[in-house]
Amino acid sequence: MNEVITTLSAKRRERQIKYERNLLRQLPIESLKKSFQSHFGSIRINGGTWMEQGVEEGCYDVAIEAYLLGGQFSRFGYYGETPEETKQRCEKEIGHITDTLYNFWLYWTYGNNPIQESINYTCEQFVDYWWTQGFKKGEQRRKLRLH
Repeated sequence: MNEVITTLSAKRRERQIKYERNLLRQLPIESLKKSFQSHFGSIRINGGTWMEQGVEEGCYDVAIEAYLLGGQFSRFGYYGETPEETKQRCEKEIGHITDTLYNFWLYWTYGNNPIQESINYTCEQFVDYWWTQGFKKGEQRRKLRLH
C-alpha cells in the first residue's frame, strides 16, 4: 500500500501557489506597461534601450509582488476591513517592496541626487497602486467565490 503523507505546510503552500496563479491570470501585461510608463516614463536610464528594457522588467517583477501581496491580504477586506486597515497589516512587506524598487532605481540612475526624492515618492505610488489592484482583484475573486 502506497500512502502519500503530506504536511500541513506543504498543502498550504500548494494552495497559495494555486491562488497566486489564478490571480495572475487576471493581470494583463498591457496594464503593467501602461503603469510603468505613467509612473516612470519621465526618468531616463543611462545605457540605452537594452538597459531600459531591463529596468522595465525589474519594475514588472516588483509590481507583480505588490499585486500578489494585495491579493493575499484581500481576505481581510472580504471580512470587512477597509483597504487602509488591511494595508497597515502588511506595512512591513510593502515597505520592503518599496525599498527594493527604490534601491533598484538608485542603482540604475547612478544615485543622481536631484531626483532621489521624486524617485522614492514614485516608487511608493507604484507599489501602492499595484497592491491596491491586487487587493481589489482578490476581494472580487472572494466575492465571486473563485478563491
